[in-house]
Amino acid sequence: MSFGGPQWPQEPQQQGQGQQGHGQQPGYGQQPGHGGQQPEYGQQPGHGGQQPYGGQPGQGQQQPNPFPGAQGSGPTPDWGALADASASRNRRKRWLLIGGGALATVAVGAIVATAVVSTNKTDDESKNGGIPTASASPTGSPTPEPTFSSVAPPPPPNPKDYISDPKKDKAPLTVDGLFPGKKMSMNGRPYKKGATSATTNCASVTQGGLGAVLKKNGCQKVLRATYVKDGVAITVGVAVFPSEAAALKAKTQASGGIAPLAGAGVKEFCRATVCLRRSNSAGRYAYFTQAGFTNGKKVTKTDKPIFQASDDLGTFAFNQIYARGRAQASAAANAPGE
Repeated sequence: MSFGGPQWPQEPQQQGQGQQGHGQQPGYGQQPGHGGQQPEYGQQPGHGGQQPYGGQPGQGQQQPNPFPGAQGSGPTPDWGALADASASRNRRKRWLLIGGGALATVAVGAIVATAVVSTNKTDDESKNGGIPTASASPTGSPTPEPTFSSVAPPPPPNPKDYISDPKKDKAPLTVDGLFPGKKMSMNGRPYKKGATSATTNCASVTQGGLGAVLKKNGCQKVLRATYVKDGVAITVGVAVFPSEAAALKAKTQASGGIAPLAGAGVKEFCRATVCLRRSNSAGRYAYFTQAGFTNGKKVTKTDKPIFQASDDLGTFAFNQIYARGRAQASAAANAPGE
């Protein structure tokens, strides 16, 4: 049985509001209600002829002018007012002349100042060798622009590559390295470690048809460890293969199971009774578990402690295999020249 362990803006016009009409106002010089024009300036209503300037109404001849050079018989001009207006015009002319001279003086001064500033700037530049540019270094040679490589750095090593390829999977593989310590804990559930073993004779540590499957797919080594908790014992076996494909075939073709490992305080279990067997793989490793009661009780589908223990040990085996790949990938990434 395989177990399910770790796997890889315009506004609209409102209706009802048309454009408000504007009626024409009566024309300037026209009065509402009258269709005729007002008499022109200098005409009296009801008279068709133009009245001569300075003449008397009703007279057709012009009166002689008592003052030569002046027209009409109107009042005498205000000679004092005319003299004041003339004096005012003369004063404005004098102020315009004075203002124009001042502006001309300011303009000449600005031109002279600009010439002085330009001359000083030219002298400073020639004395100091000119203004240095951003592209020139203190020694006078051009400053090189920074360059960047167009080649992207390689991605970090993938731990799965190291547990899948025997050419990369070079780290020592031992029982104590794969199953360290005297106990293990999974999600707060502690398991005590019992006996351990390692062998290259893969078929010798199996039951049923598993031995033949391991041999056919080129099994190189099997490492086992047993754990116990609250009357439940579980043996986990990790088989090593030459490739990921071989390990996957062994998992798929698995029948029978890994042989339970007693000892180190754990008595025989899963003998002449029903136990829970599971299989899975990670990289070039296939791992198998067999779980049962230490008192020989038959396992049923309702025995949750058995299934929980099998899940925990399967997850533990996967984590240990993956940690092996992660350690080798990290070492390769930190190696000189890599």
